[in-house]
Amino acid sequence: MRAVLHERPERLPVTRACAALGLNRSTLYARRRRTDAPETTGTSRKGTVQPRALCPEERCQVLATLHSETYCDQPPAAVYQSLLQQGHYLCSVSTMHRILQASRENGERRAQRPAQHHTIPRLSAQAPNEVWTWDITKLPTVRRGLYLCLYVVLDLFSRFVVAWMVSRKENSALAQLLMEQAMTRYGITPGQLTVHQDRGAPMTAHAYLDLMASLGATCSHSRPRVSNDNPFSESQFKTQKQQPDYPGRLDGPSHAQAWCAEYYHWYNFEHHHSGLAGFTPEQVFTGRYHEVAAAKQAALDAQYARHPERFVNGPPRVPPPPSEVTINPVTEEERAAGLSSAVNFPTLPRRFLH
Repeated sequence: MRAVLHERPERLPVTRACAALGLNRSTLYARRRRTDAPETTGTSRKGTVQPRALCPEERCQVLATLHSETYCDQPPAAVYQSLLQQGHYLCSVSTMHRILQASRENGERRAQRPAQHHTIPRLSAQAPNEVWTWDITKLPTVRRGLYLCLYVVLDLFSRFVVAWMVSRKENSALAQLLMEQAMTRYGITPGQLTVHQDRGAPMTAHAYLDLMASLGATCSHSRPRVSNDNPFSESQFKTQKQQPDYPGRLDGPSHAQAWCAEYYHWYNFEHHHSGLAGFTPEQVFTGRYHEVAAAKQAALDAQYARHPERFVNGPPRVPPPPSEVTINPVTEEERAAGLSSAVNFPTLPRRFLH
């Protein structure tokens, strides 16, 4: 192609020749520059010796100084300043680091905690009172910097709020009181319940874990700094704080107690939950959603009998709530790898196991 352009008549411009051949003129000029450029050996900078670099004898001297009894425990920056103060200059601080790195002596010398690996909590509920999830959120008050603590325990299967409490502080003693009263109220038997929470101080306190073990409840914990491991509690708090009548800032504990009592009554008994196919948490928690679904289906059937043309997809059906609710369900890739979704993985650090 280039030979054809080179042998073209002088009266034929390069532009027209490139247009006739379907060649971009910029491509032609770029190829000319690459061809006319002087040949290079292709040696990388790594293989070249910097003329300003220290000679082998000087590098040995630097390494011997860093290995000396005086400076063996000092970082290069301190060695550099100490030598400079004495009127000696061996090399820069960065050169000291490079020499140590070449000898594989540059790194953290203090005892470091190894990287922690926490398994993913996987929980599944197919009926009420199988899994509870709970968390604590802060409620701001009219006094700047002063917050109240709201404890909320949620049934995973039905989203029913089984217990809640407003307090001025956050500690494990209150968490124990809340959980013990809730489990007694709903008649939880040993081995029946799994309680999921994050890793806040009240949730990982030894006294709290000892109480849950004595009550026969299994504790599951979120991974550190992973809020998605407790999504249902987080979603409930979002629903609460986005209510039109949410005061934003509360006058005090009595104000918070009164507002939360009204809100959780609405949430449990009147809130048509989108995650429950429009049923309320109380209807799913008590199993009353069956008769409610029958009433809804009768209304739909009557409307379909009057105007079947308005339902292009056929007779409408009332969808039931989910038969199983999970936290971190097994993905298709994990299922293909042979991981079962029926297993709940413990996530409690070793130091909390007794």
